[in-house]
Amino acid sequence: MLQVEGISVGYGDLVIIDQLSLHVEKSEMVALIGANGAGKTTLQRAICGLEPLRQGKITFQGKILSGMPTYRIVKLGLAMVPSNARVFGKFTVDDNLLMGSLASSSPNPTDKRNQIYSLFPILQERAKQRADTLSGGERQMLAMARALMAEPQFLLMDEPTAGLAPKLVGEVFGFIARLRGTGLTIFIVEEKVEQVLKVSDRTYVLQNGRVIFEGTPEAVRSSGKLLRAYIGNIIKD
Repeated sequence: MLQVEGISVGYGDLVIIDQLSLHVEKSEMVALIGANGAGKTTLQRAICGLEPLRQGKITFQGKILSGMPTYRIVKLGLAMVPSNARVFGKFTVDDNLLMGSLASSSPNPTDKRNQIYSLFPILQERAKQRADTLSGGERQMLAMARALMAEPQFLLMDEPTAGLAPKLVGEVFGFIARLRGTGLTIFIVEEKVEQVLKVSDRTYVLQNGRVIFEGTPEAVRSSGKLLRAYIGNIIKD
């Protein structure tokens, strides 16, 4: 569904992504892990058209994304949930969801919103509240729900549990698992390695802008010595 072929991204003389290649198949949940500064968020931004490529190409369902403006990429069926639960704080939960529907071709966004509320019942309870009055976990759920209002076929998630308390981390991963169960294709960047390995089909490990490992969650776990060299002692043998 997504093919990234030999891309490089940088700022001035600084190379962030260096000749990187990876792929994501339809209905897969693929995780991307690595140390801070490895280039994970930059890669997702490049896929969305928010960072220009120096070389290589990105294709989505056979269409070349390289050089395409972000709004057109979204129209193709690709949406992103940014880190730190970025929602429109002064607007209600309802309004945030309706703004997410602007990228959808659905003639009746209210029907889609009701479907979203069935996935996130806590948001329906908060429908008329301003988004900046929600808890951290609720704001993250709203960010995910708003992206789903665009009816994407492919969802990019950038550290959806960043800054959340341990209890909320479990709740957010529970919702991610439910989304995976719908058949939605997901490409997730996440620092909570143990949790993301439990829900992903395949995992890429990034170091200094390059993929140094690809495999199943079980293969990643069995390579603890390799991974500890740069992401610390966070994966149990």
